[in-house]
Amino acid sequence: MSIELRVPQLPESVSDATILSWHKQPGEHVNQDETLVDLETDKVVLEVPAPQSGTLKEIRFKEGETVQAEDVLGILEAGAAPQKEHATSTHSDQEAPVLSPAVRRLVSESGIDPSTIQGSGKNGRIVKTDVEAALAAQQSSTTSTQAQSQQATSSPPAKSTVSSGRIEERVPMTRLRKRVAERLVEAQQTAAILTTFNEVNLQAVSDLRVKYREVFEKRHDVRLGFMSFFVKAAVEALKQFPIINATIDDADILYHGYFDIGIAVSSPRGLVVPILRDADQLSFAAVEQRIKDFGTKAKEGSLSYDDLTGGTFSITNGGIFGSMLSTPILNPPQSAILGMHSIQQRPMAENGEVVVRPMMYLALSYDHRIIDGRDAVQFLVTIKQLLEDPSRLLLEI
Repeated sequence: MSIELRVPQLPESVSDATILSWHKQPGEHVNQDETLVDLETDKVVLEVPAPQSGTLKEIRFKEGETVQAEDVLGILEAGAAPQKEHATSTHSDQEAPVLSPAVRRLVSESGIDPSTIQGSGKNGRIVKTDVEAALAAQQSSTTSTQAQSQQATSSPPAKSTVSSGRIEERVPMTRLRKRVAERLVEAQQTAAILTTFNEVNLQAVSDLRVKYREVFEKRHDVRLGFMSFFVKAAVEALKQFPIINATIDDADILYHGYFDIGIAVSSPRGLVVPILRDADQLSFAAVEQRIKDFGTKAKEGSLSYDDLTGGTFSITNGGIFGSMLSTPILNPPQSAILGMHSIQQRPMAENGEVVVRPMMYLALSYDHRIIDGRDAVQFLVTIKQLLEDPSRLLLEI
């Protein structure tokens, strides 16, 4: 029986997808629920599994081509695997590691055998860093000729040109990178973006982390980081200044009675912003756990549309890359974004004495069309006060 493999229903606001990679070729057997093809959209990679076991008979769209919902990707001839395939199957075939789309793509590009990689993810799952470590070890023992050969077969296809001994390489942008570029330009062109700055003394937060780090981790099985303090401080400040949590809807200002905080996370495909929904109802441990889960899912390429849609306010931490100061760009349709930066030990004057304290510069970019400078400055000052005296977070003052 022939079965049509169709593009699944795409989420609202997503009109099409691109064929990222086929994992089977015509004539090859596939097991039920085994991933046949990956589809790349503006935000995430969708896996299309086989509805039944059988043989892939036909592929109708090649890698790199654009498809829409309900398009027929190919034809699957349902049926059991050929007997000879069972007879020649190896132990590694029976226990092939489960790979996320991002990891699978990296494995395909590098040509490394995933069965030789020891996974460090949950339940021994292979993550991107595992592949990179294995690849680095492999490259250190190969010749430069082999490395060049591997690079020549990498994907996506690149075009190299040589002029007067100077090499240039042209690589197509991913759909995610294209979409990010469009949204950044859109934000710059449609919003009146202004940025205000302040600095925060993180000595009190640092002392709390040192004092309760071990017992917190034992109790909640997650480390106590700085981000949970910033999320909780942002929520309390948003309660005091609801205009920062609002958005523009045509000629109206839409005030949100909930606090869905976007957390900027790096992924192999670029920057993504998963959403901490109802952050005001989350404990410190729940915030830390969800951010940890977002980081893992981003590396594995398994973030869903629900993870990435919505949001009323965002936080981005350039400090993890060493940034001292920056002006973050709004994430439309949100009206404000908080930028964190690197923590530096700096001399500060306290009670007439010079002391060294862990200091961080904060930046708040906001849409001046609906947010006045006074509200933006006071909002940032409130965050500073909450972080410099974390007991205020418990008392919600």
